[in-house]
Amino acid sequence: MTVKRTRSQERILNFLKTLNDSISAQDIYVELRHRNQSVSLATVYRALEALKLEGVVQVRTLANGESLYSCLKQDRHHLTCLQCGISIPLDECPVHQLEVELQKAHRFKIFYHTLEFFGLCTKCHVLQQNGGV
Repeated sequence: MTVKRTRSQERILNFLKTLNDSISAQDIYVELRHRNQSVSLATVYRALEALKLEGVVQVRTLANGESLYSCLKQDRHHLTCLQCGISIPLDECPVHQLEVELQKAHRFKIFYHTLEFFGLCTKCHVLQQNGGV
């Protein structure tokens, strides 16, 4: 099935394809403006929503509520520190088999999933134990 995308959706998708990491909608807006590609912030949000519903862009929400967008490449999993905000990617997927089973059992097309563990990194945990936080 071929999806008809707007020019803004194509620009944003092409930009996301050049990145190796997730990025906020605000940063996408700023970067496109720096490249002389005029687009409003509202258009960026609308385009990201459409691309997400199409299943070609994924979003992950950090503990502070910020949403980060990336091309749908593979499921990403992270350990995220609530104190300093560091986010450590995990290489393995502990729920991949569950996703397969859910798709079959519910006849539900899953585009991606996210898995976030929130806590304290080693540095922040040591600081907290020593009364530094």
